[in-house]
Amino acid sequence: MPVSPLADHVIQLAYDPGISPKGGGLPGLAVLKNIVNSINLFGIIAAVGALAVSLAVWAWGHHTGGHQAEATGKKGATVAAGAALGLGAANGAVAFFSALGAQVH
Repeated sequence: MPVSPLADHVIQLAYDPGISPKGGGLPGLAVLKNIVNSINLFGIIAAVGALAVSLAVWAWGHHTGGHQAEATGKKGATVAAGAALGLGAANGAVAFFSALGAQVH
């Protein structure tokens, strides 16, 4: 009995290619990890600098009555803190969603 074109298409969609992440398959993986770690560290250092500058602008604006500088300092401090949170949580977030995605069948 011939299979309908729709059923054949559904069977192709359900095909499991059997691919999963595996370390050591390509040369340069250690170098790539080192580069990404360095970029993450650079970002964290930049966030520390941005936070320090933003807090200084916030304090300067507060003490001089510059409401625009105060608001800009608050905004910069919030963004720098959020960036530090994101950079610090990046590895854990990717690991979490990768494990979550591996559970999909």
